[in-house]
Amino acid sequence: MPMIFGIPVQALMGQLLVGLINGSFYALLSLGLAVIFGLLRVINFAHGAQYMLGAFVALLVQQWLGLNYWFALILAPLIVGAFGALVERSMLSRLYKLDHLYGLLFTFGLALTLEGLFRWQFGASGQPYAAPPALTGAVNLGFMFLPLYRGWVVVASLVVCLAVWALIEKTRLGATLRAATENPVMVQSFGINVPMLLTLTYALGAGLAALAGVLAAPIYQVSPLMGSNIIIVVFAVVVVGGMGSIMGAIVTGYLLGIAEGLTKVFYPEASNIVIFVIMAIVLILRPAGLFGKEA
Repeated sequence: MPMIFGIPVQALMGQLLVGLINGSFYALLSLGLAVIFGLLRVINFAHGAQYMLGAFVALLVQQWLGLNYWFALILAPLIVGAFGALVERSMLSRLYKLDHLYGLLFTFGLALTLEGLFRWQFGASGQPYAAPPALTGAVNLGFMFLPLYRGWVVVASLVVCLAVWALIEKTRLGATLRAATENPVMVQSFGINVPMLLTLTYALGAGLAALAGVLAAPIYQVSPLMGSNIIIVVFAVVVVGGMGSIMGAIVTGYLLGIAEGLTKVFYPEASNIVIFVIMAIVLILRPAGLFGKEA
């Protein structure tokens, strides 16, 4: 069997694939966090709960309405995004002029409330969610078998991340959003509904979290705890990439996922902390993050 650094090629590639899949979720979730923080200056601690909501919406529309995975992939982000818009307009918007700590505390309380409600209703154990029949099975790459669904997750995550980056950085709408957060009075003088733009921005971030939840459901199962298990890692990814940096969130998400996968091969004992070690080193050398700008 071929070896690389004394490690079988199949084992190395398998862990690289696992790291790439985890990185896909890190990138998609940290992208939503970066959008909300970069444009609204809100540290959205409810992001993990919105990720969990996306997975549960997919599960419930399948059980109650008989809708398949593809309908759930569209409906869940829309439903969770609408819920996020309602939360932002009715409660979160009242905190914008206060210290950032108030927004963090509010979203942290919201996350605990949602997690508690779903634990009370569904219990703490995970529930299976089947992958669509078109994406079952695997393809032989020669050195390993690649499960089709996991390949789909990587491709879908990358396409969505790049599309959102292009929307915010390369379009007139994105320029308007950035201007509305920097100088809302001036933008509003042009007849633009700034509060609506901010609401849609928060809804976009929540929808991205829900999309990640639907993609993750067939891999990790649907559980009320799935958001709290990943959100701390995602915050570390955002910090390493640079708070508010869209491209930083995407690139760092994939890189740290791969770094985590490689660590499981060469030094498994450190795989659970390697991302936080990297975060500490980056903060010491570059406090604004790899792609962030100094205040």
